[in-house]
Amino acid sequence: MRNHLLFAMSILLTFTSFSQTIYKNFDSDKLRQTRKLKIQLPRNYDKNTDKKYPIVLVLDADYLFEPVAGNVDYFSYWEDMPESIVVGVMQGNSRYKDCAYDEDTFMPGDQGAEFFEFIGLELIPYIDEQYRTAKFIIGVGHDFTANFLNYYLFKDPPLMNGYINLSPDLAPLLDTRLAERIPNIKSKTFYYLATGTDDIDGLRESAESLNTQLAGLKSESFSYYYDNFDGATHYSLGARGIPNALEKIFSVYRPISKKEFTDVLMKKDTKIYTYLVDKYQLIKDLFGIDNPIRVNDFIAAGTAAEKQKQWESLENIAKLAQKQYPGNVLGDYYMGRFFEGTGESKKAVRSYRKGFGKEDSDFITVDTLLDAADVIKAREGI
Repeated sequence: MRNHLLFAMSILLTFTSFSQTIYKNFDSDKLRQTRKLKIQLPRNYDKNTDKKYPIVLVLDADYLFEPVAGNVDYFSYWEDMPESIVVGVMQGNSRYKDCAYDEDTFMPGDQGAEFFEFIGLELIPYIDEQYRTAKFIIGVGHDFTANFLNYYLFKDPPLMNGYINLSPDLAPLLDTRLAERIPNIKSKTFYYLATGTDDIDGLRESAESLNTQLAGLKSESFSYYYDNFDGATHYSLGARGIPNALEKIFSVYRPISKKEFTDVLMKKDTKIYTYLVDKYQLIKDLFGIDNPIRVNDFIAAGTAAEKQKQWESLENIAKLAQKQYPGNVLGDYYMGRFFEGTGESKKAVRSYRKGFGKEDSDFITVDTLLDAADVIKAREGI
């Protein structure tokens, strides 16, 4: 019993170590005061010394940080989004002054103007200096702070790449200004807006009005998502909006799904090798992350290329797999399938045999390759 208890405690401690939050006091010259930060680093941050990470900036971190950080950790664990550094600014009652806007211009004024510069000129540069960051920032805010995030869209270029607006309490004219500004932004921008049927009436109505304007915008660089959750209140909608926003913003990052395999890779007009390479180039361009192609995606693309008899694509996929995973059977297997498909049986046997002594890859094992070679030999008497 004691051993079981010790084992359970060790598991709990291990899990806790993954989700530990760093608390920092940040002395701001712009605000002339000290602000408290919460920072969650990705798992194995200290071990992956060459890896860079996007930033997820959370305002209202007193209550928004934990749900955002938990979802980021969960989604990144399953590779549905890149591992990211979550930075929370604790505001408490100062949120109202932090988000203040001028009554004439309806743009940041008084402490709101100072807080605007604190984020852009002090906090983000500090995080970039202290940690290994990729050039991709998402901001998350709720009502007053959600409205405040939108002001960064008027910088040129905007400070952030993604904006998660949970029931924003919009300043006057901001909806019209956003509709005018966004088509002129050249950099790729992700924008998520959420309300609920039981949200505060005025906020729900303004969100619905903003959605009407943003949904009609035509811009290749602007990706827009909107949710109006049935039965969600002003406070409960965050629990549904945060995971929805992350899932939609990072949809291109996810491994190739069954739907993507069926609807894209298995369409005859898709050049599969090109699609695979372009997918990862897009990830690099959007999120500043240069990831190797996942084994899962190699298998999906290789299988589709073989089924579609795209032999040139299959050969290129095999070569790329051999380069990225030289100790794995993956590249040798698909090179063997390429030679089989093009009628070069002897070369196929040699390719399969090259996999001997290498690591298995999911259901593609050394035995799979050796069995394939034996089948060819028996069939053709090689």
